[in-house]
Amino acid sequence: MSTADSPERGPPALAGAPPRILVIQAPYYRDIVDGMRRAAEQIFAELHATVEVAEVAGAFELPAALRMALSYDGGVDRKLWDGYLILGCVVKGDTDHYDHICREACRGVMDIAVETGAPIGFGLLTVHTIRQAEERAAPGRMNKGAEAAHAVLGQIALARRWGLA
Repeated sequence: MSTADSPERGPPALAGAPPRILVIQAPYYRDIVDGMRRAAEQIFAELHATVEVAEVAGAFELPAALRMALSYDGGVDRKLWDGYLILGCVVKGDTDHYDHICREACRGVMDIAVETGAPIGFGLLTVHTIRQAEERAAPGRMNKGAEAAHAVLGQIALARRWGLA
């Protein structure tokens, strides 16, 4: 389903304390990733969420950073974050590097999500042109950062509902 087909989303509903979100981003295409993050932060602000940002070199490093974040306890015996938002952009070039990076980054995040049940919003754009990326990072309803923010908040809501958070 594309964003154009998705239902219009109102303000998110989330029981309990304001969520703590870790945004893990690969800012290789800085303007694109910043556009998605700004849209996500607007959604999070509606819930007074605390947002922390961690940057990695590129899309390939996103799964490892997510795994490290899930293992990090900050020196205390509690989770630091309620959910994780993954942001990045990979634009197809002339070689098959794109295929390998996209496949492994997506599979890595999915493996962690399935293994841990962690609330994750996935906002890694895998596009053929920079124009496609710009369309998906522009302000408005089609922004994939906002869509991923709604996804992670929905996962946090489920975890809380089922007593997992």
